Amino acid sequence: MYQRSADMGLGVPFNIASYALLTHMIARVTGRKPGEFVHTIGDAHVYVNHVDALRVQLERMPRAFPTLEIRNKERMGGEGEDKEEGCGGCGIDGFVYEDFEVVGYRPHKTIKMKMAV
Repeated sequence: MYQRSADMGLGVPFNIASYALLTHMIARVTGRKPGEFVHTIGDAHVYVNHVDALRVQLERMPRAFPTLEIRNKERMGGEGEDKEEGCGGCGIDGFVYEDFEVVGYRPHKTIKMKMAV
């Protein structure tokens, strides 16, 4: 994904999660395994009122990434949860909230930042 302008404090984390999820959804619909999500940023910026919060974030010890499980194959026409088959022509809009589970997510305490307007 090419992102022309990127708010590193609030926008980029949301964008990474959103487009990674979309990558997995497209892979499921097409019967493929998800590949890499490549994120290219044209103008990365940090707002002045985010600097202190981002310093706190940078001091934290990273934790293992969680995994995403999509549990919709039977409902969407697949053969079972452990196979990488497509969803029988269901389309990208056939997913519902209950299809998704994030496993092993261990977040740090929330860091508050205000959205720039």
